[in-house]
Order: sequence, then C-alpha cells, then structure tokens
Amino acid sequence: MPTGTILVADDDAAIRTVLNQALSRAGYTVRLTSNATTLWRWISSGDGDLVVTDVMMPDENAFDVLPRIKKMRPDLPVIVMSAQNTFMTAIRASEKGAYEYLPKPFDLKELTNIVSRALSEPKRAQVDAPEDGGESIPLIGRSPAMQEIYRVLARLMQTDLSVMINGESGTGKELVARALHDYGKRRNGPFVAINMAAIPRDLIEAELFGHEKGAFTGAQQRSAGRFEQADGGTLFLDEIGDMPMEAQTRLLRVLQQGEYTTVGGRVPIRTDVRIVAATNKDLRQLINQGLFREDLYYRLNVVPIRLPPLRERIEDIPDLVRHFFALAEREGLPAKQIENAAIDRMRHYRWPGNVRELENLVRRLSALYPQDVISASLIDQELSQPASMPEEEENGTVDLSGSVERYLNTYFQAFGDALPPPGLYHRILREVEYPLIGAALAATRGNQIKAAELLGVNRNTLRKKIRDLDVQVIRANR
Repeated sequence: MPTGTILVADDDAAIRTVLNQALSRAGYTVRLTSNATTLWRWISSGDGDLVVTDVMMPDENAFDVLPRIKKMRPDLPVIVMSAQNTFMTAIRASEKGAYEYLPKPFDLKELTNIVSRALSEPKRAQVDAPEDGGESIPLIGRSPAMQEIYRVLARLMQTDLSVMINGESGTGKELVARALHDYGKRRNGPFVAINMAAIPRDLIEAELFGHEKGAFTGAQQRSAGRFEQADGGTLFLDEIGDMPMEAQTRLLRVLQQGEYTTVGGRVPIRTDVRIVAATNKDLRQLINQGLFREDLYYRLNVVPIRLPPLRERIEDIPDLVRHFFALAEREGLPAKQIENAAIDRMRHYRWPGNVRELENLVRRLSALYPQDVISASLIDQELSQPASMPEEEENGTVDLSGSVERYLNTYFQAFGDALPPPGLYHRILREVEYPLIGAALAATRGNQIKAAELLGVNRNTLRKKIRDLDVQVIRANR
C-alpha cells in the first residue's frame, strides 16, 4: 500500500477536491492549500514527501517557488500542473527542477502513477535554465498530441540520447530538432543541419565527414564535414531515409565507436555530437527492401517522436494562425485580423502541406491582400483548386504572362489609389519559386541535374534555392 504525504496547492477548489479524493483513495495522506505562501510554510517546516502544484497561484508563481524548494529540499519531487499548455511551460517546468509537468485537464490515473513513480525512483538532479530565459516559443499548439510531444522533449533536454523524428513533410521536424538543441545541455555548441534529399548521393559522405585535398576530382583543398562542424553540439540528419547505403555504414561506425575518417583520410577523428534524425518515410519498409540498415535504425531510433499532421491537430490552427500573423507583422507586413468563420474554413481543410502550407497561406494573406480583416470568402478563394491551366503555344512553351499579369492587376486594383506594402518583388518571387522548383523536382523524380536543366538554372543555384526555400525533394524509387 502506498504511503507518504502529498502537498497539493491549487486555487481552484474543485481541482483540490478531485485530487484529494484520487490521492486519498490511492493510500496517501493529502494536505490541501489554495496559495503558495502556505505551501512554502509546509515545505520549509519539512512537511510532505511530494508536491503537486498549479503554476498560477493567487500570491506567487510556482516557477518562482520551485528554485527555493530545490535549494532547501533538493530531494522533494514537485509535479507541476498548468492550464497554460505551451511548449515553454513544459520546458520551464523541467528547467526549474520539476519532476513532471501535467497539462490541464489531465487523467487522474496518470497522475497517481506519476506520484507512485516519483516516490519510488532515485531523485533527479536539478538542471540550469538557458541564459536566454526562453521568451521565444519555437513550437505552437495546445492539442493533446502536442502536449505529449512537449512532455517528451522536456524529459530529453538534459540527455544525449539519439532521437528519431517521424512526420509528414511540413510538420516541423527541424523545429523540434532545434528545440532539443536550443533548450538542452548542448545549447552553447553548434546546431548543424543537413538534408540528405538535397545533396547528390555521391557527395553525401564528403558532406558528412569532410574530405582531404585530392580525395576526388575537384577536391582542391581539405574541407571540414558536418560532423566536424557540429562537434560539441547537435547534428540534425534530415530525410535520413535518403542516405545511401555506403554512407549508412560509415555513420553506423561513428555511432558505435565515436570516430570517423574523412574521405581520402587515414587518421581517425574523435567526435562529440548528439544525433537527431528525421524522416517522412517508413524506415521499416526501407529495411525490408534492403535500402536501410536495420542496425543503424536501432542506433538512431533510441527515442522515437512522431509529429502529427495538421489534420490531426486542427484545434491548434487558431494559435498557429495568430502566431504566423504576428511573425509577418514583425517582418514589416501589415497587421491582420481574421474572422471566426475563416478559421472554421481552415479547420475543414485537409492541409496536405501541413503547418508549412498554413504558414505560407498566412504570409500570402499578409503580403498580397489589403483587407485588414481576413474573411471566410477569401479563405475559400485561397484554398480552392487553381483555375484552368495556361494554354500551350505552338512552339511548345507555356505562356504564363497573361495569368500572372491578370493576378497582379487585380491585386493592385484592390489597393485603389494607395500603394501595396514595400517588398512586393521578393514576396511574389518566393510565391512563384517554391511551387515552380517543387514541380520541376517532381517531374524529374528528384533528379536535380535534370531539374536544373528543365528550369534553365545552374545546378548549384538550384541546390541553394532548395535549401533556402526548404523545398521537399521527391526521390525516384530505387
């Protein structure tokens, strides 16, 4: 039978009653208070074996009390509850030394399980918070799916465990990887990202491990690889499913032995990096097809994180829209508001491009429309299927000038005698380049050489555009 005294602090009488009943039934002695002052008096007197407290108290914030608790009684577990269900709440709870963070509403069975585990496990050491204070919010959403991700990330911040992030294109895999780095113990080191799908297969090993002068044609001097650049920090391997088998073998050696050699080199180089990998593919299927090493999969998949597509977290759309409008305003674009009916339209859309598609839509609304309030009809217009394709000329080329000119004329007319906000050239250029490059890569099945020829641009220029615009590369079946 469980034993111990639980100190519960929450200014909501209903929550205190529910917690009292659940914890008492589980066999614990429970003491209840509605304020931080009484809680601190009990703790400073040596009372209680565990604390369950809300963040927002009428007299003091629990995050201000936590450091004092950890200083006076470092072995006292503290479980933090909050209705402010954001990523930063979970991170701050972890940074301040909380044993666990629970977003409201929570499952009572889960709470009692956490209490039991906290009282039986060895106590965890307190960790220091990042110097920046964590004012920016890298991840947005209060849905249950995102809450679970926040809790997993908070547990991982002070570890070096390898993490595998799985999710559809546009779900924010690199944002999660950056959050792991920026709020973890390696935050003072470099964060280096490499997209396997955006690099020619024959250059991936040189990109990862570096090369010596003369190692291959064109290697006119020694070049540091991404492992060397990321030493002491985090290396993010995006689209890991596109890594060639030869590079997979070398990566496995690094993970097993902590060292590598450059292409053309002979002297082993020690490395100290945390690996975070990401993919939108089913790696188990690739393993069955002989395209991915099973032993490498288990080395990378120590902690799997699945990012839900936007269609599985539609309740986060209002928060995301407000966030992206605020970002656009900070970049100098006009401030916008949006009708509730427009948000409802967004909730019923499938979002095949996920959060990235939503962000692009919000930026487009900020940049190209003069209305201060975004209406439901405007959202219907933006999310509807495109109009008929331009006609093909006799010489085989497609004339886009007419449709682009009609669109721009309509756009300028909407402003009347006023002028649109500055920077129109670059905004229009980005809106055109992203789908254009994506379509060219899809047409060439991910062959960047053929795509560059199709577009009439230099191959290096195309690679830079893919990287800068974060264009999803579709690789041919191999």
